[in-house]
Amino acid sequence: MNLILFDDERRSHLLPLTYTRPVSDLRLGILTLREKWLQLGADQASFLTVEPLREKFPAIFEQENVYIAGSLHADEALFEAIRALRPNQSLVKNGQLLAIRDISGSHALPPIGENTLEYHGEIMQVRHTWDLFSLNAKALAWDFDRLTRGRKSARPDGTNTVLGEQFFMEESAQVSCSIINAAQGPVYLGHHSEIWEGSAIRGPFALLDHASVKMGAKIYGATTVGPHSRVGGEISNVLIQGYSNKGHDGFLGNSVLGEWCNLGADTNNSNLKNNYAPVKLYNYASRSMEATGLQFCGLIMGDHSKCGINTMFNTGTVVGVSANIFGEGFPPNFIPSFTWGGKTGLTEYQFDKAAETAERMMARRNVLFDDTERRLLQHIFNETASERN
Repeated sequence: MNLILFDDERRSHLLPLTYTRPVSDLRLGILTLREKWLQLGADQASFLTVEPLREKFPAIFEQENVYIAGSLHADEALFEAIRALRPNQSLVKNGQLLAIRDISGSHALPPIGENTLEYHGEIMQVRHTWDLFSLNAKALAWDFDRLTRGRKSARPDGTNTVLGEQFFMEESAQVSCSIINAAQGPVYLGHHSEIWEGSAIRGPFALLDHASVKMGAKIYGATTVGPHSRVGGEISNVLIQGYSNKGHDGFLGNSVLGEWCNLGADTNNSNLKNNYAPVKLYNYASRSMEATGLQFCGLIMGDHSKCGINTMFNTGTVVGVSANIFGEGFPPNFIPSFTWGGKTGLTEYQFDKAAETAERMMARRNVLFDDTERRLLQHIFNETASERN
C-alpha cells in the first residue's frame, strides 16, 4: 500500500517547526509520524506538502494511492480501517478527512465525495506545537512496544542501576555508572547512543541513534532526545527533533527543539507562571497569542536557532527559524525567524550570515548544506519578512 501523507490547515498551527518539514516528518515519541505507518506495514510513505518543501520531501505517486492526514498518529485500528477502504472511498471523523483511497493515478489530493465512511474509533493527532510534548508519553510507549516486540535488550554493565522491566538498549548503545528508572515508563537507548557517568534518568525516555547524555544529567519523562543530539543539565518533558544540543547545566522543561539548535551554557526556561495561570503561546495562523489550556508550557524553537550563555526564556516562548538570541533579561515571548538580539531589541539576521552558520553546524555532523537546503532557508527568510517588520 502506497501512502501519501498530506499537509492540511494544521500545518500553519505547527509553525515554526513545519517551516522546514512536512507535518508527518515531526518526531513524536521515538519515531516520526511517517515512520509509524511504516512500522505497521505500509510499503512506502511519502509527503504531499507545500511547494517550498517538495524538493526536499517529494511525493511518490503510483496508480493507486492512499492519502492520510499527516498529523495523525498511526495505530492498528485506524490502519485496518484505512486498509479496508474501497476505491475512491473516504474515511472521515466529525467532518475531518482522515484518509482517502484514490485509484485515478492523479498527483493531487482528491476531493471528498459522497462515498464516505465515518470512523468511530479514537484518534491521536498533532494539532498544536505543544501536543508534541503533551502526547509524548503515550507516543513513546506505542513506539517502544513496536520497536522492541519479540527482541531481547542488550545488558548494561554492573556499574549501573536499572529499575523496572521496560528497558531496552541496542547492542551498540553505552551506559556507565548511571541510574535509570524504567518502572515509571519505558526507556529506549538507540544505536550508538551513550549515557555518560553519573546521570539519573526517569522514563518514559528515548535516546536515539548517535545521541548522548552528558555527565551528571537529570532527566525526567516524557523526554525524547533525537538522533545526533547532546544533552546535559536538567530536562523535563522535552522533545528534541534531532541534531541539536543542550549540552550544559540549566533547566529545559515542557519544550520542543527543532533540528540544528544550540542552547548556550546555563540557558534556562520557565515552564510555569508565577501566578499558576494557564499559558498562552504565539500562533502563526492567527498571528496572536493562543490559550494552550496548559499550566506547564515552556519553549518552542524552530530549526537552526541558537542562544547565548545565560539566556532566560519566559513561560510560553516561541522562537522561529534561524534566530540568534543573546543578552541579559528575558527576550520577548515571540522571536521572529532570522532575527538577532534579545530583550534590548531585535535586528534582522542577514541571510548569508545565517546560511554560513547553518553550513558550519551541519558540517560538524557530516551533513551537507546543499543547494536544496539553501533554497529552503532562503524561501523561509523571504516568507517571514513580515514577522520581522
